[in-house]
Amino acid sequence: MALDVDLDTLFRTHGPLVYRRALQLLGRHDLAEEAVQEVFIRAMRAGDRFDPRARPSTWLYSITTNYCLNQLRDAARRRELLDARGEEVTPASVARDPRKMAALRALLADADPQQAEAAVAVFVEGMAHAEAAEVLGVSRRTVGNLCDRFLSWARARLGEGGA
Repeated sequence: MALDVDLDTLFRTHGPLVYRRALQLLGRHDLAEEAVQEVFIRAMRAGDRFDPRARPSTWLYSITTNYCLNQLRDAARRRELLDARGEEVTPASVARDPRKMAALRALLADADPQQAEAAVAVFVEGMAHAEAAEVLGVSRRTVGNLCDRFLSWARARLGEGGA
């Protein structure tokens, strides 16, 4: 494992971060707990691919985001998770309004993966573009472009009468 810490230490240190991230994306405690387990299993399996120059939290954030977005894309889970559609998604309103958060989850299930990752980092996590750029491994300008494209796509999608 290229990761310098054992899995137990990694879990104790970063487990709460992974849980919060999963809960924000999936919206249910039971699914977030399941996601934490799966993320750390994946981290253990992929430990040899960890870049020692990166921070473990950044790596786990990425694994968590990818896992949760994949869960949202799963049609069976989508029926469980997504019950509200049709609300406009804006950066200032998403995190405060459960219906808009559900609409965002519905959109994320079908969105371009890169745009979805950037949108989650900025609109759900509340990260500044510079912070999101560091976590996602892209430039700040790219984060802005990805978020703009996501919002344009989301507004068009919602304007069509369904997400």
